[in-house]
Amino acid sequence: MRSEKKANLYIALLHYPIYNKNKKLVTTAVTSFDIHDIARLARTYDIPKFYIVTPIESQRLLTERIITHWTEGFGAGYNPTRGEALKIVSVVPDLKAVKGDIAKKEGSRPKIVVTDARIFKGAIDYSVLRKRIRKGRTSYLVLFGTGWGISKRLINSADYILKPIRGGAGYNHLSVRSAVSIIIDRLLT
Repeated sequence: MRSEKKANLYIALLHYPIYNKNKKLVTTAVTSFDIHDIARLARTYDIPKFYIVTPIESQRLLTERIITHWTEGFGAGYNPTRGEALKIVSVVPDLKAVKGDIAKKEGSRPKIVVTDARIFKGAIDYSVLRKRIRKGRTSYLVLFGTGWGISKRLINSADYILKPIRGGAGYNHLSVRSAVSIIIDRLLT
């Protein structure tokens, strides 16, 4: 049985518009690890929906096939808890589809929160956003990028930019799965 959700917090993993290491906008490939691990994290924190955003139809079809294997196919019986997590995943072609889906569910447009390893002027601290989320008056969509980060144009159009994760070692290149785990824990606990 599903408990009452903590907040109207949704997450999306973007595969476009993303920078590559040469600072060119590209579409990155969906990876199986990201699908499984982020879905399990989202289910653990009672996030109602995890969106995977890619404009490439073959990537969407492959992702949906993986999800179906674990929710309806052999995997559903083999590992039911994985299937339970993957049931909250939605694969969409663009951010507009994500915003529309959330607006339909919540009755209004979500506040857009972007994450990045880069430092941006005006970025807010996790504790500030956590307090706003806990008020429960609006929904939030936290965007996570793949590759070498989300385009600056998209970052600049967001309602909030979160401060980057700093571990103290001077090294800053976490996997997106690790970053999602840290950020969601900071925002919801």
